[in-house]
Amino acid sequence: MNRVTKRTWMISLFILALLGGLLFFLGEYAFKASDWVIFSGSPHIYNGTNIGFGTVTDRSGETLLVMSDGRTYSENATTRKSTLHWLGDRDGYIKASTVSNYAAHMAGFDLVNGIYDSAGGGVTKLTISAQVQNAALEAMGSRKGTIAVYNYKTGEILCALTTPTYDPDNVPDIAGDETGAYDGVYLNRFLQSAYVPGSIYKIVTTAAALDCVEDIEERSFTCYGKVEYGSEAVTCETAHGRQSLQKAFANSCNCAFAQIAELIGKDNMTRYVSAFAVADSLTIDGVATAKGNYDVSQAAPVSFAWSCIGQYNDLINPARYMTFLGAIAGGGRGAEPYIVSEVECGGSTTYRARTSTSQRVMSEQIAEKLGEYMRNNVKSVYGDGNFPGLSVCAKSGTSQLGGEQDPNAMFAGFVQNEEYPLAFIVVVENGGYGSHTCVPILSKVLSACKAVMDGE
Repeated sequence: MNRVTKRTWMISLFILALLGGLLFFLGEYAFKASDWVIFSGSPHIYNGTNIGFGTVTDRSGETLLVMSDGRTYSENATTRKSTLHWLGDRDGYIKASTVSNYAAHMAGFDLVNGIYDSAGGGVTKLTISAQVQNAALEAMGSRKGTIAVYNYKTGEILCALTTPTYDPDNVPDIAGDETGAYDGVYLNRFLQSAYVPGSIYKIVTTAAALDCVEDIEERSFTCYGKVEYGSEAVTCETAHGRQSLQKAFANSCNCAFAQIAELIGKDNMTRYVSAFAVADSLTIDGVATAKGNYDVSQAAPVSFAWSCIGQYNDLINPARYMTFLGAIAGGGRGAEPYIVSEVECGGSTTYRARTSTSQRVMSEQIAEKLGEYMRNNVKSVYGDGNFPGLSVCAKSGTSQLGGEQDPNAMFAGFVQNEEYPLAFIVVVENGGYGSHTCVPILSKVLSACKAVMDGE
């Protein structure tokens, strides 16, 4: 009898182990099957280093890439160049990670039928506009950098250009290039780069000051061209005299912001940078961006002052900082950006993007006041005439890189028009003064965005 009981228990334990294993497999299958399908070695999905099927279009339905028989790019050479960093190249040096993350949807994968359309593949529609991308490429010319624009109400990225780039149908001798024209060409600067921000970081500092220094708008700050810290100093190119916070912001006065930094203090500034998330990584369609940096834990007083001006060891990622600007434009919270709009396969929609709103990063009152200050910058400094039909709010930056390198030119902001809810960032590497270099580029790109949104 004991022997029968023992065998019964052993059989029961065996059955339980089988059931447990089966349940574990079913759970893993339910939650991870789509990941297994798009594994880079899958013969059903990939042809070498790239997806082996499907079509990618821009927001208007213009075909950018057909992948079902090799890789057939757009017939337009400018479009091929301007969209390369989102579509990838034939050799796999540039990865189209955002598109690849939707491979299962393009194959029509589901848990019951598996892959049922891998031969032709589905159609992935991106939010970017080839028309705007091309305008951005022409405006950037031979300069290196990135320019991006997104809808801060919906999250749609209309433009995200990286330069330098090249024509995948006419690949240059990149390895043999000695001019430096193709340095960093395989890098998606919008997603993967981190830049010294320069004075566009004064947006962060101004937001912190408005929130934590009670009478900040009643104070004045006198600039004599230099604020000394022992043998070191924070300097301006000219003495701005006595200024309010708004005037100091418009003048981009380093000396005033050194004084403002003292009022904020290290702990507060660190706390606000964290709350605004400007140094955090951002995930766009499954791809994590580069992180920024803000660390003043060991900073001397002069270094802390420079950190509030956007120098010292400050770094920002363009995608993340653009999203921060979208949050300001949205009254303290904005839409999270995305570039894949929808995927259709087998006659049905297998994926459709949804707007996701960020957590609140600041109060509506602070966001509104920043908007006033940034709008004043354009009216009084940069020129409204550069942006016809648009109420642009912005801040320029000239980020010093040290040595004999020309500084990077930066420009960031948003549009207040209800019908054109756009936030933007422009980075021109070694471009010199921010507004002088960036405004003409941005003007052309925003005009193209406006035309696309108007249906032209």
